[in-house]
Amino acid sequence: MAKHATPKLDQLESGPWPSFVSDIKQEAEMRAKNPKGLDYQIPVDCPEDLLGVLELSYNEGETHWKHGGIVGVFGYGGGVIGRYCDQPEMFPGVAHFHTVRVNQPAGKFYTSEYLRKLCDIWDLRGSGLTNMHGSTGDIVLLGTTTPQLEEIFWELTHDLETDLGGSGSNLRTPAACMGESRCEYACYDSQQMCYDLTQEYQDELHRPAFPYKFKFKFDACPNGCVASIARSDFSVIGTWKDSIKIDQDAVAEYVAGKIAPNAGAHSGRDWGKFDIEAEVVNRCPSKALSWDGSKLSVNAKDCVRCMHCINTMPKAVRIGDERGASILVGAKAPILDGAQMGSLLVPFIEAKDPWDEVKEVIENIWDWWMEEGKNRERVGETIKRLSLQKLLEVTNTAPQPQHVVEPRSNPYIFFKEEEVPGGWDRDITEYRKRHQR
Repeated sequence: MAKHATPKLDQLESGPWPSFVSDIKQEAEMRAKNPKGLDYQIPVDCPEDLLGVLELSYNEGETHWKHGGIVGVFGYGGGVIGRYCDQPEMFPGVAHFHTVRVNQPAGKFYTSEYLRKLCDIWDLRGSGLTNMHGSTGDIVLLGTTTPQLEEIFWELTHDLETDLGGSGSNLRTPAACMGESRCEYACYDSQQMCYDLTQEYQDELHRPAFPYKFKFKFDACPNGCVASIARSDFSVIGTWKDSIKIDQDAVAEYVAGKIAPNAGAHSGRDWGKFDIEAEVVNRCPSKALSWDGSKLSVNAKDCVRCMHCINTMPKAVRIGDERGASILVGAKAPILDGAQMGSLLVPFIEAKDPWDEVKEVIENIWDWWMEEGKNRERVGETIKRLSLQKLLEVTNTAPQPQHVVEPRSNPYIFFKEEEVPGGWDRDITEYRKRHQR
């Protein structure tokens, strides 16, 4: 029999979709039976008490998790999020319920052996509940006690050769798509860049020193499978400088119905008779494509790399050959000033190992943000407060048309003194001479 009555949580199991409540109940039942005969290092009733405290929160309309101080492992300032219940007498199994963030491999590639060992550690020293993956990218291990943190850290680093992830006002765990390992559209090696920058910035990852969190995310092509443009302070998105490549014979086969568009049935859509003008040309957001009845043409200067034509006709349209990446800065979720997407900073950069150009941009941003950013202010909010022009200045980026959102409506243009030959005094003197004449 369940330890706590949970009528409100039970309702969450009644819908058509799998429920996290069922998962917690399954873990609670398994721990009560203990089929593996484990010597659990945290209270056996942890999952059961987790259900109880959540039901209480639903009944009372307020959380029963409190901030009880900072916990972590020796030498690290991040990686563990402290959780304490404010009703420890009622729910002793979750009096401590710390979350451990584990640094995921680039592209999220695992072996079954690795996952089994990870679960063995967490079954013994944690609640057995995991989140694969959290919104920041990490493997998230939900619920353990303070005495187990060093034990978990030792086993992760020594047995699995895996580090903790980021938490707090530091560099969060970098995340990347599968990139060149699986994707035919990859414009740079996103996995390698993710790994190298993770190794390069270990101090920034583990010892919080920023005004607030800072996230790297790496998309190897404009399809953006990790949504870096919306979810990271520093987004690297693969792109190309030259034109897309068009195989006219393959285009003709799509038009004739010999090749199914967008992988056919696997796309989940019945396309019917394929209409290249309706499905490709008219859907080009910048009107860069044209079709004369027998040939598909592109105006390369107008192409914005949206990937629609490539995704629709992958055998006929391919990415260009002069490949690299764009860098966007400042995306975030709505914490202080609302959600915002990343702003384009570097339209094109050659993203090649050892990534020196990328690192230079990163470090210039950090130097400026750590000096000018307010407490708990994301870099995107600092940019919004101090201007994109200031960001261009501190990163030594020349202004380009791609930085302009819309034409200016203010007729006044303000110059800095160093931009005026001879300085302000000479400028005023010349003005007075002309005015007197």
